[in-house]
Amino acid sequence: MRVVIAGAGSVGRSIARELLHNGHQVLLMDKDRKDIQSSRVPEANWLLADACEITALHEAGLAECDVVVAATGDDKVNLVVSLLAKTEFGVPRTVARVNNPKNEWMFDEAWGVDVAVSTPRLMTALVEEAVSVGDLVRIFQFQQGKATMVELTLPPESPYAGKRVGDVEFPGETVLVGIIREDHPIAPSRDDSLEPHDELLFISTPEFEDELEAMLSPGDRNPRGEA
Repeated sequence: MRVVIAGAGSVGRSIARELLHNGHQVLLMDKDRKDIQSSRVPEANWLLADACEITALHEAGLAECDVVVAATGDDKVNLVVSLLAKTEFGVPRTVARVNNPKNEWMFDEAWGVDVAVSTPRLMTALVEEAVSVGDLVRIFQFQQGKATMVELTLPPESPYAGKRVGDVEFPGETVLVGIIREDHPIAPSRDDSLEPHDELLFISTPEFEDELEAMLSPGDRNPRGEA
């Protein structure tokens, strides 16, 4: 897979190293000369250029790449790069970094973004996932399908603790995709049981998240999106 990463700062370089380790071809581009130091990631290709300029993107070979990652520290730049990648070059997959959570709403198909990655949101989710029992935590949102990956640690008082997976009817478009029990992952079958303190991983959609949480962990909560 050929990947172009706009933004050669610490985030872009870290992504590049992981992709190179997995055998992919990577080009890092940045307009800041101090960030264009090939010795930092010698296995990657490098380009000193402004990723918001069409000529620079032609030079980077976007028409032949599989994925564009907009990883700069400027949300405006990441949106422009994603939009140009989609509309001008037809790149199959775009991934954009969100620096300011207030700008998340813009990172969608209208701006050419397939997947938006918000570092503040991910950090919040990881904190909540580590300390919360009975609260639904959104881990990730799949931008194209509007589906979400969510996690809930089943409280002992849940009415579904001890129930067979096959006997539980989850709401709407919700699928149980994994159980983590005592640090061991389980691919759930109909005959597996839901046990207290299991970490349950679901693929769902935002409109069913509140219903899923109320079902597995009854209690008084504000609906998502309300103060």
